[in-house]
Order: sequence, then C-alpha cells, then structure tokens
Amino acid sequence: MKTTVELPDALFIAVKKKAVEERTTLRVILERALRRELGNRWHPRTHPPHGPIRWVTVKGGLPEGLDVADRAAMHDWLRLHR
Repeated sequence: MKTTVELPDALFIAVKKKAVEERTTLRVILERALRRELGNRWHPRTHPPHGPIRWVTVKGGLPEGLDVADRAAMHDWLRLHR
C-alpha cells in the first residue's frame, strides 16, 4: 500500500542517510521501524485484509459532489456517504 507521510526535514535526512549507509531503501528502514514499534502485536498472517473494498459508483461517472482532485474533500464526502 502506498501512503504519504509528513516528516520533519531533519528526521527524513537522517533516515535517508541511514538507508544509504546500510545500502538499503527508505522503505526497508521504515518497515523495520514500524514492525519494531508494533512488536509482536502485528504479523501479516494474523492480520488479514479487512475484506473487499466497497466501491462507490454511479452510472455515467463520479457521484455528484465528489471531488477526487481534493483529497480532504473526497474523504469528507466518503465519510458522509457510507
């Protein structure tokens, strides 16, 4: 899954340097950190996906009022129309 995370510049620079020093990727470093933070409470086999995604569709295009160009507005719309 892809996501966007805002980090302080100094933290991002430090983690990128660590990745270069270890000859690995930022993704690997972040995965290790997150797994360490979660400890034994998370494992891929014990946390299966939560089921199929419920797609909101309307014949002919996007539902009225749904603005997919504005992420915050889109999430607000989705919360109101569940």
